[in-house]
Amino acid sequence: MIPVKRLGHATYITPDVARVTDYYEQIIGFEVVERSATRSILASAMGQEALVFEHGTSTHCPRLSFGVAPDFDLAEAAKQLSALGITSQLRSGITPGIARSLVFTDPKGTLLELFTDYKPVTGTRAGRGIAPLKLGHIAFNAESAQSITDFYCNTLGFRVSDWIDDVFAFLRCGPDHHTCNFISGPAGVMHHMAFELRDWAHVLTACDTLGQNGRTVIWGPGRHRVGHNIFVYTRDPDDHIVEFFCDLDQMKDEALGYFDPLPWHEDRPQRPKQWSFVTGAPSWGLAPSEDFRRSGTRHLPKMGH
Repeated sequence: MIPVKRLGHATYITPDVARVTDYYEQIIGFEVVERSATRSILASAMGQEALVFEHGTSTHCPRLSFGVAPDFDLAEAAKQLSALGITSQLRSGITPGIARSLVFTDPKGTLLELFTDYKPVTGTRAGRGIAPLKLGHIAFNAESAQSITDFYCNTLGFRVSDWIDDVFAFLRCGPDHHTCNFISGPAGVMHHMAFELRDWAHVLTACDTLGQNGRTVIWGPGRHRVGHNIFVYTRDPDDHIVEFFCDLDQMKDEALGYFDPLPWHEDRPQRPKQWSFVTGAPSWGLAPSEDFRRSGTRHLPKMGH
């Protein structure tokens, strides 16, 4: 098994690199660490690369990077993948922070870049825009949420945190409740990306910043039951759904098997389980707007609202 430990950055294809880069720099508050007419790389004030934008004719997310245990040999990962019939190759110079990576394609068609060593970006600063702490998680539609979940757990060491029915999986690779979501739906389509904020006051800052810049909140604020995070959703200039969140559940000790106790948990202790779309509805907040629901979730129930 390949021991994935954290989410690195996500790569997006966009017809207008300049426009989307300006948005994520000036409004969202990431730092541009590399920029040209056809490619840009942005990092958080914590020095972690979060986003790569490359020029193309469509808008989609073809690649994700994941950090694996530093003492794990990428050559061993290549052997494990080969035994499963998966071709991989070593590449260098992925980004300024990732000198060497093992690259292969997952069953839903997303190119994964695995790295062991990461060089934090220096010279980044906080203060502009929303300024998230990190890229927290990313959600994809897949032809079968169960099948892609099995692959990520059996091959990459992910653990299931929760299910909603049998069509919506929440997977973790570290203490955070989820790093990846998989939703049964149109295969390979990204549903949303999510950025972690410090606390509720930071969420308020995000809403104010979005409003001051003419960006619409399409769902929230509210508190999810599954993962228990406070959330707010908007859309970026390429029409991708973007979530800002705080208070996400954490499993700080895998041996204990439950999430760090918090006042708003339904169970004592809160363990991974299967929710329904009724029991898994947000604890509070309005129902999602039609603008939110148009991105590959119309086939799902309305979460109890």
